[in-house]
Amino acid sequence: MKPRTAKIVYKPVGFGLSLAAGAVASILTRQIWQALTHRDTLPEVDDADTSWSDLLLSTGLEAAIFAVAKTSAQRLKLEGMKRAVSS
Repeated sequence: MKPRTAKIVYKPVGFGLSLAAGAVASILTRQIWQALTHRDTLPEVDDADTSWSDLLLSTGLEAAIFAVAKTSAQRLKLEGMKRAVSS
């Protein structure tokens, strides 16, 4: 693939990978939360019955998983484009 074509394709591919990474991260967060707490949903900030510990734990878990998913998607996009340009 020519470098100019790669640049045109770069953004849509990145957008698609970001959407996929977000979806996977969301599913993983819910599954891990269920395994840890045996509850189906993550706590809501505006729920007065939610404890601080549950709220902060779920937020930290969600942030960590999303950061790993985002970084992985960006790296995959970079490596894919690098290969496409060099071939």
